[in-house]
Amino acid sequence: MFSNRITDNKNSLPNLKKSASKLVGKILIITMLLAGFSTDATFAAEEEDIQTIYHVYWAGEYLGGLSDKSELDKLKSLKLDEAAKEFEGLSLRITTDLSIVPERVFKIGIDDSVVIEKLQKLLSVEAEAVGIEVDGERQLNVKDETAYDEVIRALKLQSVTEQELIDFEESTTDIPPLKENETRITKIDMNADLKAIEAVVPPKEVLSVDEAVKLLNKGTLEEKEYTVQKGDVLGKIANKHGMATAKLLEINPGLNDKSVIKPGEKVNITILEPLVEVKVYFESKKRETISYKKVSKNDKSLNKGDKKVTQKGSDGEKVVTEEIIKLNGKVIGKNELEKEVLVEPKDEITVVGTKVMPSRGEGSFKWPAVGGYVSSKMGTRWGRMHRGIDIARPSSRSILASDNGVVVSAGWSGAYGNRIEIDHKNGYRTLYAHLSSMDVSVGQTVSRGSKIGVMGSTGRSTGVHLHFEVTKNGSLVNPLSVLK
Repeated sequence: MFSNRITDNKNSLPNLKKSASKLVGKILIITMLLAGFSTDATFAAEEEDIQTIYHVYWAGEYLGGLSDKSELDKLKSLKLDEAAKEFEGLSLRITTDLSIVPERVFKIGIDDSVVIEKLQKLLSVEAEAVGIEVDGERQLNVKDETAYDEVIRALKLQSVTEQELIDFEESTTDIPPLKENETRITKIDMNADLKAIEAVVPPKEVLSVDEAVKLLNKGTLEEKEYTVQKGDVLGKIANKHGMATAKLLEINPGLNDKSVIKPGEKVNITILEPLVEVKVYFESKKRETISYKKVSKNDKSLNKGDKKVTQKGSDGEKVVTEEIIKLNGKVIGKNELEKEVLVEPKDEITVVGTKVMPSRGEGSFKWPAVGGYVSSKMGTRWGRMHRGIDIARPSSRSILASDNGVVVSAGWSGAYGNRIEIDHKNGYRTLYAHLSSMDVSVGQTVSRGSKIGVMGSTGRSTGVHLHFEVTKNGSLVNPLSVLK
């Protein structure tokens, strides 16, 4: 039996080895599993000690770290919201001076409030805008390209109407002939090169369209004012600020060269230096009047000082095509391009007497009326002396100078009414009374037979007639003895 057990044991040895191998394998597997569990546990423990921090830089300078980026995001949103309320319609963003660098590190204690407090002071908002360059130099900013286009259009509309600009923009190279009473734009020039560029600027530097146009027109948005002092006049104020009076009036539309200014009033003294000026060229076709000319011609047969119109003037008519040039809305020039005369004007011709009238009488006297008869002679009448003769019922009421001479009296004279007296420079004088009107004045030289007045019934008179007197060296002479 003993040998049999031994035999049995020998037979079971391979099986024992197999069992041992299986056991070892199981142990290894368990060991490996246990080792795996141990590594995962270690890794898990380490992962719990790692966090992401955010290193904050401002303009390249390190400010500190943040453990929670959401506080920064809230601050940025707050800044943008505040700016959006103040600067409505602008495309805003946080300035690019801020940069964030994340990093994974073992847990450390960070006080986020320190960095947030710094950022509250530093963080700013900027606007994405369109800069306007004038001759290569950025002068101002507007909201966007649409605003830029509106600025350019507004500059043009200072010199043209909306419809004129539309017609110009829609015109082609094949332009029809200009019609009568039609005006159109041929060219719009700016004296500077304007260009739109991308710009990022503080929101306060973004101008409205109106502000941009004003700045381009004047070179400044702030106007300087002067308070009028006692004794100030416009010329003095202009001189004090280095400008001509005309320039001062130009920048103060409410004033003119006759304006009276008072102490305490405000006067604009801003010297304007436009950044850009708009010159617009128009062509216009219209019917115009050709004013007639007044021509004078000398006539030796007329007494000097006498005038007579021998031909009445009449206006002509023409159709004119002209170029009109406006600078910033003001007309600075006109050029006639074409002219068609429809009706020639007719000159007004006036002949002017050149005949020198002698102031010395000839000594013989012309009948002082146009026809008529002697209704009363010189002599005693109604108990008193009648100093001359009366002439009545003429064919014309014109009163004529009886001889050459100089008027020494012309005016009202009591009972004589309107009276003229002529000195004939030869001792004789003649007197003409009761005139309804007088055509001469004192000092005027008159010639024999020239009209001096109109017969009437002024003064002490019983009807329309001429009272005529003649004296020589102060003594009365009977007119009938010298009249021819």
